[in-house]
Parts: sequence; C-alpha cells; structure tokens
Amino acid sequence: MTTDDSRFDRLDRHPTTGPLNSLQYWTDAKSPVRVALNYVVIWLIRLSPSLRLKNWLLAQLGVDVGAGVSWGLEATPDVFWPERITLGADVIVGYDATLLCHEFLQEEYRLGDIQVGDRAMIGAGAIVLPGVDIGDDAQVAANSLVAEDVPPDETVAGVPAEPLERSD
Repeated sequence: MTTDDSRFDRLDRHPTTGPLNSLQYWTDAKSPVRVALNYVVIWLIRLSPSLRLKNWLLAQLGVDVGAGVSWGLEATPDVFWPERITLGADVIVGYDATLLCHEFLQEEYRLGDIQVGDRAMIGAGAIVLPGVDIGDDAQVAANSLVAEDVPPDETVAGVPAEPLERSD
C-alpha cells in the first residue's frame, strides 16, 4: 500500500477531444465486446451465492483474488477495467459494494488500480474510487464513499469516508 501520495497521483489520465463528455467516447477506451462480456460475467458474480464460483469468475475477469476472499451478493467490480483490482487474502466485500477503477469526467477519463489488503473489510453499499489502497485489516463502514487511502488497521466511515475516532 502506498501512503506517501494521494490516489490522484496514481491515476492515469486520458484526455478526450471533441465537444462531448468523456463517457461519450467510451468505445475508444475499451472494446464494447469486452465490456459486454464483463457485464454478463459480473451479473453472474452479483447473483451467485457460491463464493467459490464468484472468486473463479472474478479471476476470469482479471481480478487478482487472494485465498479466502468473500464477495457479497450484488457487489460489483468495475465493468470496464476489473483487471485493475487486487484483493488480498480473506478480504470481505459486502453486499452491494462497488469497486470502481475508472472515472469518466467532462474532458478526460481517469483509471486507477484498487488494492485491498489482507483481511480488510468493505461494508455493504460502500463505493471505492479508482486509485485507492485499503490496508491490511482495515475496515470500511457500510454506505461509505472511499476517496482516499485507508491505512492498515484503520476504520473509516461516511461520505467521504474518514477515520473513526476511538475511545480508549
């Protein structure tokens, strides 16, 4: 996990030319056939109750899947660039969480890897943005928006996700 720079420093920026926003040019960025195949496989991942099948399908998309990963029902990897996701051993990705490796903006699109450390947990409905590293044993609360790295052993919550204060 990289903590010396922000996720923005790790994003690959791709300017788009023309009068339209970058999403209008998505077919220049990724093959429509590849995205359609990814979508079908992701649909199966989202609905399958079998963790073994989910992990196998995630690996077929190019996700680096550690041993013992638990991918929740309706959780969604990036449909365009799932191969930019790394999940450490014993990671839990909760129900309806989303891991995005792309951002389509007005005049550019950005790509970034997502690294999730060993035994990290991502709560239900959380969204992880491109370029984010989540450290070993870190926890992301349900419905959080993770826009910055989460250090190891840290718990974050909210929109945007911020560290929770511990009362000792």
